[in-house]
Amino acid sequence: MKIVYLLLGTLFGVGLSFSGMTDPRKVLGFLDLFGDWDPTLVFVMASGVATTFIAYRLILKREKPIFSALFVLPNNIKIDRNLILGAVLFGIGWGLYGYCPGPAIASLSYLNYESFLFVAAMLAGSWIRSMQAKRQLVDN
Repeated sequence: MKIVYLLLGTLFGVGLSFSGMTDPRKVLGFLDLFGDWDPTLVFVMASGVATTFIAYRLILKREKPIFSALFVLPNNIKIDRNLILGAVLFGIGWGLYGYCPGPAIASLSYLNYESFLFVAAMLAGSWIRSMQAKRQLVDN
């Protein structure tokens, strides 16, 4: 099973690299609406949305997933403080450096120290949030 995860993660990383999304200048160029705007990220996003839209409809027609006993889908539709805070932090990180988590991890293969700093900060933030969530469970 782990080999499937490795292969799918590798395919995802290759796709990110091929599309240029492991280059933060490409993403920052997309965010520069009033300067030297680079619209190519729109096509990458549209491809991802279209693929997901089609794949979900096909996959969810199955009785169960191929590699699991049941589907595990999110059921929380509430917009709360944690969702908004997470979205804001994600946007700030994306806008400051030009990476979201997938491309940041894929960019580690280029051995740029900035990528390692970004991933370290991302992992630290994730760990801090998990500690806060555990503390909230204990307090409640």
